Amino acid sequence: MIPSEKLDQIAGRFAFLEAKLGVASSPAEIAALSREYAELKPVVAGIADYRRALGELSAAEAMLADPELRALAEDEIPRLRAAIPEMEDRLRLALLPRDAADSRPAILEIRPGTGGEEAALFAADLLRMYQRYAEAKGWRFDLLELSESDLGGVREAVARIEGEGVFARLKFESGVHRVQRVPATEGSGRIHTSAATVAVLPEAEEVEVEIPDRDIRIDTMRASGAGGQHVNKTDSAVRITHLPTGIVVTSSLKSQHQNRDVAMAVLRARLYDLERGRARAERSAERKSQLGTGDRSERIRTYNFPQGRMTDHRINLTLYSLDRIMDGDLDEVTDALIAHDQADRLAEAAG
Repeated sequence: MIPSEKLDQIAGRFAFLEAKLGVASSPAEIAALSREYAELKPVVAGIADYRRALGELSAAEAMLADPELRALAEDEIPRLRAAIPEMEDRLRLALLPRDAADSRPAILEIRPGTGGEEAALFAADLLRMYQRYAEAKGWRFDLLELSESDLGGVREAVARIEGEGVFARLKFESGVHRVQRVPATEGSGRIHTSAATVAVLPEAEEVEVEIPDRDIRIDTMRASGAGGQHVNKTDSAVRITHLPTGIVVTSSLKSQHQNRDVAMAVLRARLYDLERGRARAERSAERKSQLGTGDRSERIRTYNFPQGRMTDHRINLTLYSLDRIMDGDLDEVTDALIAHDQADRLAEAAG
């Protein structure tokens, strides 16, 4: 049974937010209160249902002593005893600590790994997959940087994705994605294995990651390489180097001022992600989830084209619907990853 004190705390916090919303005047304060209020509202409704069911069960058990009401109680008690554990599970899930970054926009980075031109072509396939997924979810997908190979592959792609629950649904995509298929450039029909690296970073606010001017070097350069409409061939491209970490970010949009803003946003996201990683590592009792550590070098998934199969190695999930997945239908994969993460955290909380 969930401790009553915990449920009282949540109900009390909800009542406080409701009262504060009635007197708040600042738009920023109203927005912050409204976000928390909206998050807690379904939890408080679940608490009310749970407590109502507990009360009904107690009343039904008392009715067993009354011969006239005994039959009615014997019908109600099994239903309530079956429903209450399900309500408890839903509440425990709702009470799990939230990742503060879950509601943020995400910075998506894709780069080819081993496999030469085939790896670059696979990176382009992954970029299309995520773009189609974003479109299907009604998210905004802005391509910030794209460097293409001669055959239309991707040497580097950086995109910003904004919408409801973006980072929460995409954060488990970080890692090495491996492909097994016959390359278009292969004449003998042999299956090749190549890979691409995906990083999904939560966007950071400027106030959260302060970057002193002395810590960065900004270079203006001429964009080069095949890039089609996405790469401007003037001297507007910007490269920012973060001196303390050695992180380098480039942006090659048409406006030099816009390039600086974009590059700084990506740099903030990388530094914020770096700090999140440090915080996780410093927690000695941190759970060792099967979903991995988010290490960019960790192989997380294999896309086998001859068999039409996708396998996520972290949760032993295999789906024979590769065409659909590559076309952006990722919900079955992301739902399974989120459910596994939730189950893992519930087990840890119970232990």
